Amino acid sequence: MKRRAVLFAGAAVAASATALAMKPRRRASKDFPPIQLEQQVPGSFGPWTIDKTLVPVLPDPSLQAALDQIYGQVLARTYINRSNGQRVMLSIAYGEDQGTDATAAHRPEFCYTAQGFSVASMGTAVLGLGGRNLTVRRLVGQLQSRREPITYWVTLNDRAVLPGFSRKVEQIMLGLRGQIPDGMLIRVSSLTPDPAVAFGLQEVFLNDLLAALPPELQSRYFGAKAA
Repeated sequence: MKRRAVLFAGAAVAASATALAMKPRRRASKDFPPIQLEQQVPGSFGPWTIDKTLVPVLPDPSLQAALDQIYGQVLARTYINRSNGQRVMLSIAYGEDQGTDATAAHRPEFCYTAQGFSVASMGTAVLGLGGRNLTVRRLVGQLQSRREPITYWVTLNDRAVLPGFSRKVEQIMLGLRGQIPDGMLIRVSSLTPDPAVAFGLQEVFLNDLLAALPPELQSRYFGAKAA
């Protein structure tokens, strides 16, 4: 009986040591260009400039308190196209630790629902942006007469993924390499009743934003190009 207890204790110690050895230790943010949202995301690019008259949907105070524990930087802006008056809202939340479900970026579905919106999924889409194929998730939020089509994705280091299975696999793979990935949630939306028109507008905006970023930052926001 004692022998079995000793063997069990030894196995437990070995398992604990293995788990400790495999625990991610290095913040990957040190291996990539640092993120400074306010400085890196231009206030004016192409035909777009900041419009301070329309504020993107923000979390309610109770949810915001929880999100403050996850995100180190948050940017929320509305841009207006100077040539035609079209508007796109941009929200980016960045955190240095995106290695677990507890610290990972939250889905916009939760934020909008907490604000009283009904949210319908419009599935996923692949956008051709600057030589990369970016997979995004699309939603439509509805609050009384306000209809807001939404496009979003998340990043881990320099990879663009979607919340759910693909993000979890990427988290595990990076964790096995000893990395604690950083990352962000990037969301664009517009108050355009027709989702097809809204999503087309958002794709134009994202193409312009990508082109305005320095090459070394493009993969941090939009994911790396496929090899």
